[in-house]
Amino acid sequence: MSKPQFVYVSYIETTPEKLWEALTSSAFTRQYWFGAEVRSDWKVGSPFALLLDGEVTDSGEILEADPPRRLSYSFKHHKFEELRGEPISRVVFTIEPFGSLVRLTVLHDGFVEGGKYLGAVSNGWPAILSQLKSLLETGKLLGIPRAALNKGFDAK
Repeated sequence: MSKPQFVYVSYIETTPEKLWEALTSSAFTRQYWFGAEVRSDWKVGSPFALLLDGEVTDSGEILEADPPRRLSYSFKHHKFEELRGEPISRVVFTIEPFGSLVRLTVLHDGFVEGGKYLGAVSNGWPAILSQLKSLLETGKLLGIPRAALNKGFDAK
């Protein structure tokens, strides 16, 4: 039996280089990731942190960095007590040219059966990635409220 995972595929009118920059630039992520920013030097083995309002909400280690094609890091949640006990998961971004578009595949795996984290991730990633697509294509955000990140998850 396969383990639980989240997969999201989107086609974005941009270049692989611009998408890579959007995924790895703190200034850019703050725009579409509801104020959160990524921090790393993006070298394999280096630390990764996601900060929201000055607080580290998630952290990990860079597992793979092949600009502008593939990025992977481990992901451990810290903010919500209900999710802190969940195991370290993995996020993989695959960026592929597709004609005049870029195909972005996001795989988030390493979840446990019956855990709460997959549900939280399954709500958060679509909101984040929809904002990313809109920002890259139009220069504007969609106006999705931050609460969408926790839809279906009762975070205290």
